[in-house]
Amino acid sequence: MEPTKITIEATINANIEKVWKIWTDPEHIVKWNAASDDWHTTKAENDLRVGGKFSSRMEAKDGSFGFDFEGVYDVVENHKRIAYTMSDGRTVDILFTKEGNATNVVSTFEAEAENPVDIQRDGWQAILNNFKKYTEAFGTFEKITYEITINASPEKVYSTMLDQETYKQWTEAFNPTSRYEGLWEKGSKILFLGTDKDGNVGGMVSHIKENIPNKFVSIEHRGEVRGENEITTGANVEAWAGSHENYSFKEVKGATQIVVDVDVVPDHKSYFEETWPKALKKLKEICE
Repeated sequence: MEPTKITIEATINANIEKVWKIWTDPEHIVKWNAASDDWHTTKAENDLRVGGKFSSRMEAKDGSFGFDFEGVYDVVENHKRIAYTMSDGRTVDILFTKEGNATNVVSTFEAEAENPVDIQRDGWQAILNNFKKYTEAFGTFEKITYEITINASPEKVYSTMLDQETYKQWTEAFNPTSRYEGLWEKGSKILFLGTDKDGNVGGMVSHIKENIPNKFVSIEHRGEVRGENEITTGANVEAWAGSHENYSFKEVKGATQIVVDVDVVPDHKSYFEETWPKALKKLKEICE
């Protein structure tokens, strides 16, 4: 008996190169590969070639259940088609079609026998919808730049900016309880935190992309902190996924010119335009 085949599709408002990268890159897969907010993918591996294997570890956020979604690639046509066989022998065929500045994704998979077809279709469609939402939001930032000249050496400005105690002082403009936990070393995770008027802790889960002492620091924001939880997937954090905050330090006639480049989503632009100049003015006062 031939297995039942189910087809789902979505049109992604992004070019095919972006769609392909986000579909196949494990760094992105762990952020969109979930059917609902109470599930997430904790780990993904992808050897994108014919005969190559892939694996995603999918778990309920409450820790009650989890499983490995695995398979082997049968077809890989760059920017066009992916076909694979899952570990249980069922097959999946995915077509990527360019439609102007958008991309149509059609996935056809063989149904399993344990669950009704409509439940399977809804679950796979929910994941595809989550992919669409994440992909369309990713990288849609506006870069804003702030700069100030401080009458101090780059070494002093750099150390003052990043020192745990003085960091709290110059970032008060964003939140009176502003602080960080973690390290500024390249490759490290760092949490930027603050407490609201109701006593709730919130902030950003971030990663240090680069740190060249006294010259350049690059931060990538990957998610949010809400209370004791670090959230890097879901609709509420997708808009910030992949945004950067860069600090450049340049010595100019014995002083330091610091340039801050920040990726912002439109809803937060006015907030940053008000707070960043205040924060940099405070930094200047502390250093001088």
